[in-house]
Amino acid sequence: MRGGSRHSWFPYAVIALLLAILAAGTTSNLIRNPQPRLVGDGIPGRTATHADSALVSGKYDDLVQHALADLDGLTLPNGATLAGWNGPWRYVWPRDASFVAVARCAIGQYDAALDVLAFLDRVRPSTGRWEARYTETGARVDDGRASQLDGSGWVLWATWFCRAGDRYWEMVRESADQIVTELAADGLPAPSSDYWERREKELTLGTVAPLLTGLRSAVRIATDQHHPAEATRWQAALETLSAATDRVFGPDYPRTPAAATSFVEPGVEPIGIGGGADAIVTVLGPPFAPARAVVSSAIDRAHAALMQPNGGVTPGESWRADGVSWTPQTALFALSAAARGDQTTANTLLSWLDQHRTSTGALPEKVNRDLEPAGEAPLAWTAALVVLADTALQNPLPTP
Repeated sequence: MRGGSRHSWFPYAVIALLLAILAAGTTSNLIRNPQPRLVGDGIPGRTATHADSALVSGKYDDLVQHALADLDGLTLPNGATLAGWNGPWRYVWPRDASFVAVARCAIGQYDAALDVLAFLDRVRPSTGRWEARYTETGARVDDGRASQLDGSGWVLWATWFCRAGDRYWEMVRESADQIVTELAADGLPAPSSDYWERREKELTLGTVAPLLTGLRSAVRIATDQHHPAEATRWQAALETLSAATDRVFGPDYPRTPAAATSFVEPGVEPIGIGGGADAIVTVLGPPFAPARAVVSSAIDRAHAALMQPNGGVTPGESWRADGVSWTPQTALFALSAAARGDQTTANTLLSWLDQHRTSTGALPEKVNRDLEPAGEAPLAWTAALVVLADTALQNPLPTP
């Protein structure tokens, strides 16, 4: 009888022990990753709504009008578009500025977009990679951050989208040729920092995806502007990089090349092992690239893997396990869904972003575990992505 009693309580003791270990691990994680808080809320003196309210007419009017007003406030008279108003965000990232230019052009604000592109043209590197960020006067920021090759791709996309290839042909030529120069014998560039803002030992999808978009855009520009030699050279580089990307990153397109491939059973699609999902996989599909079934499947898998308990998404599967969502990546998935015709997902994510703005109506950088806005607010990249996602819900965006 004593032996039977011991066996009956033994499973409960094991469960209690496991729960205690889990609780200790959760507590430890919360200590290591405290809740982020709001750094700044709003731009001093900016108007509550955008002056041209006729540009928006739909479910997300208030969200888009506030986003546009914040972009107005973050764009200085010389065309410098600040990523945020405060401290370490008060710089111009070529990536963020490119998205702002595209968002402006998507709603017909071409003059404002050309101001942004003109600033980028003034600070462009004649050779080499774009810097990670620049001051509002155009100076390089010497803070130890490495230059970022992805800037060449983003700027090319923005220039094509805004139909400004003739005006900024030299910026187009230098950026596209830099991408070509970077491609090695295997068809891929060397590792570079990307939107995660850290030095990388491995090549990441955060670099490759925007370069593909950039080369597609450059080919379109060169063709339209009657530069056949450049169009031929960049098309060859595009085909090389595209084939290498599919070979090394496909079929799941994780952040870094999968370490191995597993075949579950004959006839079943192979699964990449390692690498981890990254929100930048969205840039392999519309509106950045033509739709492909394998990429759409990878985007949907990444979205599921990156979803946080608070309803948004984290940048990567290997990101900090702190339950915090980042609004640019959530908005990227919203834009991707809208551009691919998945209105349900796009509306779900845009509604979530709408519901988690700050008291001034600004879109914050993050939403923490307690569903509070956190980080810098407003954030230019998120604001631009929201404008694009809303536009894509109403009308198809052009795809290079």
